[in-house]
Amino acid sequence: MDRSLTRLAVALVVGAMAPLFDSTIVSVALHSLAHDLHAPVATIQWVSTAYLLAAGVTVPVVGWLQRRVGGKRLWMSALVVFLVGSVLCSLAWSAGALIAARVVQGVGAGAMLPLLTTLLMQAAGGKNLGRLMGVVSLPTALGPILGPVVGGLILGAASWRWLFWVNVPFAVAGLVLAALLVPADGPTSRPRLDVVGLLLLSPAVVALLLGLSGASEGGGFARAAVWGPLAAGLVLLTGFVLWALRRRGAALVDLRLLRHRPLAASATLLFLTGASLYGVMLLLPLSFQELRGTDALGAGLLLVPQGVGALVSRTLAGRLNDRLGPRPVALAGFAVLGLATLPFAFAGPGTGVWWLVLLLLVRGVGLGAVTIPLMAVGFVGLARDEVPHASIITRITMQVGGAVGVAVLAVVLQDALATLPPVEAFQHSFAWAAGLTAVSVLLALLLPGRPRPVAPAAAEAQLEEVGA
Repeated sequence: MDRSLTRLAVALVVGAMAPLFDSTIVSVALHSLAHDLHAPVATIQWVSTAYLLAAGVTVPVVGWLQRRVGGKRLWMSALVVFLVGSVLCSLAWSAGALIAARVVQGVGAGAMLPLLTTLLMQAAGGKNLGRLMGVVSLPTALGPILGPVVGGLILGAASWRWLFWVNVPFAVAGLVLAALLVPADGPTSRPRLDVVGLLLLSPAVVALLLGLSGASEGGGFARAAVWGPLAAGLVLLTGFVLWALRRRGAALVDLRLLRHRPLAASATLLFLTGASLYGVMLLLPLSFQELRGTDALGAGLLLVPQGVGALVSRTLAGRLNDRLGPRPVALAGFAVLGLATLPFAFAGPGTGVWWLVLLLLVRGVGLGAVTIPLMAVGFVGLARDEVPHASIITRITMQVGGAVGVAVLAVVLQDALATLPPVEAFQHSFAWAAGLTAVSVLLALLLPGRPRPVAPAAAEAQLEEVGA
């Protein structure tokens, strides 16, 4: 990558570290929050749920906002919103105040995460996408792994309020770097907001996430609080698809881009990758605590090798993606991921801890190898004005996929615990997780293979189209 692109990537990734760590760092503090704020756990769960839903509402409108106000201004505004929300969270005096502040945080995070990808993809001009995604994926890979560990360390030494003060240095540094290193840009057009599309898509995403988040409670998908929002979300989503196809380029999100095979394959596989990543991240700490007797911090520390594996493999995966194409890299990554997940379907309390650490390290290598080509391939061959739509599509599919993975594996585990001993119940659930990865291996065959050499005249025409 050239120096200007590297500087842009550093500025954006530093700012993005705050929301990506924050989304997982709070998960270990729910019981402490319930005790200190004198609220039931069912109420405190909304500290996480409200954040997730607020981000889901915001993501679909990011492309329109970027065209209206410009990328740099939107990025810095979203970072300020997230910073204000973090300070408000740390000062919360009740559960209701904390939940409201988390909504503010979620709005800022929902704008930042797809915009991070959009700004970098537009600046790259279609070149070295694999290496670039290696940089972008750093906070994405480490957030779910290190967030609970950092949260546990903070809770062991200080008040839960410091969980939110940790965001402040990242946000301030991100603002300074963005002001200095992100190129100034103005509005690219003055498009009208697709109000009907917004009223269909944002509530659809919220309803789906809300329904899926409740599936982990007793009763699973049979509860009206689960299937009701899911049904409403599917109806709204169907309505949006029909509306967007009629509106074509004027739609809130241009779904015609899914005719582009690389983007369609990327979105599908990111859905399954999100399900595998977040679903297994539900099972792993629970199994460590229930079967091995570790505390929350100990379970979080056991997950560190997975983050290390993802960190180690992401740079190599980016280079191989640019040289060999996404198909072989993704196939190898999914194979490694599946092979490293399957042994957990046979593990128990007597399994050696170093064997588990090795498996998690290898599993992290697979996750890093998978994420890079899937995130990069969706943008291959797209024009500059199509990139924001692709960013929104990939962000929503991975977010909903993660919620589906957590919901499905939670229900599988609940049903297994009702009829099987705990060890066998967790083994059964990990077998399901390995099955999700096996499906991904087959679908990875749809990804493009080795990139074809581009003639000089054609390459010049492509660059002119991307830079237009």
